[in-house]
Amino acid sequence: MPQAVKIASGSQWPAEVDAILRELPEWFGIEQSVLDYVDAARNLPTTAALHGDEVVGVCLVHRHTPVAAEIELLAVRPAWHRHGVGRRLVDAVETELVAAGVELLQVKTRGPSAPSQEYERTREFYVALGFLPLEERTDIWGAENPCLILVKPLPRPCEPAVVS
Repeated sequence: MPQAVKIASGSQWPAEVDAILRELPEWFGIEQSVLDYVDAARNLPTTAALHGDEVVGVCLVHRHTPVAAEIELLAVRPAWHRHGVGRRLVDAVETELVAAGVELLQVKTRGPSAPSQEYERTREFYVALGFLPLEERTDIWGAENPCLILVKPLPRPCEPAVVS
């Protein structure tokens, strides 16, 4: 399946973000959060995984500073889980960010102090991509929904060789 997916950026797909999040209630079961992500999808840079004309995955990125960015949302339709779509989305985002001079990428997800099989898989996914757990906090989403911040240093773009 992964080879049948094309990665695209430069557009917004808010309706598709809404549809995908509603297929993932285990991760996105809070209505206001879904609405906030859909609203963000109208403005934030978005990378999408397309199978034909169907959006099967999305990644929204928020630039905090010239050298730091955050994956605001990464979501893949359940039928496409474990097929490399999320990895390809993150790889494409990282390539664009490195080219733009970004050196640090972060992502927030539910922390391990609130047990969840779904979020355990999410954390394992990000660690497999090279993200490192920085800290778990309860002051971001509340004590009942601890937030784990993961960070990943990005490589600096290669500077051209000086020819004398």
